[in-house]
Amino acid sequence: MTDSEILRAYPCDDLVVSPTLQAWRGVRVNTPATVVWPWVAQVRLAPYSYDWIDNLGRRSPRQLVGLPEPRVGEAFTTAGGRKRGRIVSVEPGKQLTGSIMNAFMSYVLVPDEHNTTRLLLKVVMRTNRVIALGLSVGDLVMARRQLLTLKQLAEAGTE
Repeated sequence: MTDSEILRAYPCDDLVVSPTLQAWRGVRVNTPATVVWPWVAQVRLAPYSYDWIDNLGRRSPRQLVGLPEPRVGEAFTTAGGRKRGRIVSVEPGKQLTGSIMNAFMSYVLVPDEHNTTRLLLKVVMRTNRVIALGLSVGDLVMARRQLLTLKQLAEAGTE
């Protein structure tokens, strides 16, 4: 993450006053944002992280299924066969913000030069500091895997 990526405004920033947890992640995806977006929007179907942990061993889809654009109020994701969280803000092709387990997270797509995209994720939460520390370690591992999986799928052009 660059300083400007950390300092930029994210939709989740307006949803938690004085967060005790703020975590930023980002990857460069070697494809345009228009190719990355459907994969981000498909997070509604599965977590795309370590499926054996957060999806009870069910494999996250490796093909796009042609979902309609996400809408505020819809379930944010599905894990272990159960719908989880809620979408709280969406700008198709640009950002998806959801709430799950008292945390808010914004996925932001930033078109970059040479048809690449920065896929950024910010997570904010208000909780006690001990829980925030534990969650930040877990988020580091799980969110990184999720972003790398989405990157891999978008770059493979799997549809």
